[in-house]
Amino acid sequence: MDTEERRSASAAGGARIPRQPLWVEEPAVRRRMPDPVRTAAVRAVLILSLTIIQAMVALLSTVTGSWLAFPMMLSSVGSTVVATWAVLDVWVTRQVWNQRNGVVSVPSSSARRLRRERRGARRAARAAEREAARIRRRGASSLSRTAARAPVRS
Repeated sequence: MDTEERRSASAAGGARIPRQPLWVEEPAVRRRMPDPVRTAAVRAVLILSLTIIQAMVALLSTVTGSWLAFPMMLSSVGSTVVATWAVLDVWVTRQVWNQRNGVVSVPSSSARRLRRERRGARRAARAAEREAARIRRRGASSLSRTAARAPVRS
């Protein structure tokens, strides 16, 4: 609908087009990373980006025949070692955080057993509730029949 159609629609009947919100919140697909893991990941990304920049400078200075080529190549090798260490630090930090905070990732874990027990308890409670309701219904109908047969005393 273009501008002219909107003007004619508003002039004709006053029908307004509902406005949609500018920003729509959507639930996150993945949970947020813990703070120590996120810190290590940011550090690793910064170190990796600096390593890539150093490698590019070393390559370009080698192509141009600059005196800076050899020192940049040495620093790029050292920076590659540090970047590898940073990536391993993210992995180790994540594993340590998972162990300390009890995140269970094993399929046959105790958490699964506890969930199964809770689910069984809920099923048993629902079954008992249904049985009690069924007994009440049966009891209420038989009581009403007996009340109808009983003679009325005055």
